[in-house]
Amino acid sequence: MICELCNKQPATVHVTEIAHAAPKQSVQQQHMCDACARTLELPGVPVVISKSAPEIPPEILKLLRQSAQKARADGSLACPQCGMSLAEFRSKGRFGCAKDYEVFRAHIEPLLLRVHNAGRHKGRMPGMDEISRQRRQQLSDLRTKLETAIREEAYESAARLRDEIQELEQPKLP
Repeated sequence: MICELCNKQPATVHVTEIAHAAPKQSVQQQHMCDACARTLELPGVPVVISKSAPEIPPEILKLLRQSAQKARADGSLACPQCGMSLAEFRSKGRFGCAKDYEVFRAHIEPLLLRVHNAGRHKGRMPGMDEISRQRRQQLSDLRTKLETAIREEAYESAARLRDEIQELEQPKLP
């Protein structure tokens, strides 16, 4: 996991804020590197962060690890902006804000691939009839295959694909 503040270093400090406000509880998580955590000087976050913490009893460390593992298993990943949890998204099927797409990216990409057979939503293409849409899609697929064939140095199949692309690109006369 990468630091949410600098987007460069691995996140080693994880701050979870739980607010028990009526009618529901909100959970906000922030993941940051040591350097960013030191500059923020958040209450409860030590200014000097050490890699080893010999003053924390091993029993408490074990409980903290178990709690973190249980939280990950429960899907308690939450958006720092709107507070929506992964479990909440799964039950509602809708996001709460634009940041959710980044926060839950690892969880929604496989879902999009399974549902739409693509990792990206293309939407409708107004003004384009079905035949030209299919032709455009076929050209796109052929170009992708051509790039793969060239990368794999399969020049004979690349030449065949190039010819197919050129044939499809020629305007059809009625």
